[in-house]
Amino acid sequence: MPGRTPEGDALTALVLPVFALNGEFLEAAAAITAPHELTPARWRVLGAVLDEPLPVAEIARRVGLGLSRQSVQRVANDVVARGWAHWRPNPGRRGQNLLGLTARGRRAVAALATQQHAWADAVGQEIGERDLRTLAALISRVTDASRRYRQATNEGSHEAS
Repeated sequence: MPGRTPEGDALTALVLPVFALNGEFLEAAAAITAPHELTPARWRVLGAVLDEPLPVAEIARRVGLGLSRQSVQRVANDVVARGWAHWRPNPGRRGQNLLGLTARGRRAVAALATQQHAWADAVGQEIGERDLRTLAALISRVTDASRRYRQATNEGSHEAS
């Protein structure tokens, strides 16, 4: 089996630190949300519909990060049951309701702002705006390149079938 290129080695060396960063972000989100009876998953779903009501499939695409449509549906049902959101008919697609925030849901998300801002400001100050913007751009490029590779690989495997 041939070895990886230096670029492949560099990408592979990035995987564990990125997983660690994801874990740290989830832990930070859990610490921020816990006093408000929220969870990181609830926060992500509520945050996805801050600007406009959306169907579950679109919420799943927007929040991504490993949440399946079924997981988003469970969280959406949970936030509705807790009064943070409500279902409303989707004029564009019958049978596919839209999730929208209630006033209580907006207050719940707004209550997190102070703690989230304090965390972001402290961590951001330590790293620096320029480096963080560069890192964000690089992460987007790696994500896009990986998606292109997977899509090309999937298209090739479908053609070979």
